[in-house]
Amino acid sequence: MTIAYISGKYRARTVIGRLINIWKARRVALRYWRKGYAVICPHSNTAMFDGKCDDSVWLKGDIEIIKRLDPKRDVIIMMRGWEDSDGARHEYYAALSCGLRVIFDKGE
Repeated sequence: MTIAYISGKYRARTVIGRLINIWKARRVALRYWRKGYAVICPHSNTAMFDGKCDDSVWLKGDIEIIKRLDPKRDVIIMMRGWEDSDGARHEYYAALSCGLRVIFDKGE
């Protein structure tokens, strides 16, 4: 089964903004589950963990997950607006360096 890693904006100025970003990522994740992928959605994995660790811990962990994906099989899904997120940009470049196929999701 192909694994799809969902990458997109998490941070926002308000808690409501973060919740909206999490909700959007979960919608994308569900769409790819329905397409037959096994989905990793870091937005759900660490939802609302803000301030519990240094922010760099979350990104380091996400990059480690990306490094463990199989470039012959797995993909990274870049959500609409990913370019506005420092974390998503790091994930994108990590995926490229690992040879992962990139899908630019246009849904929503």
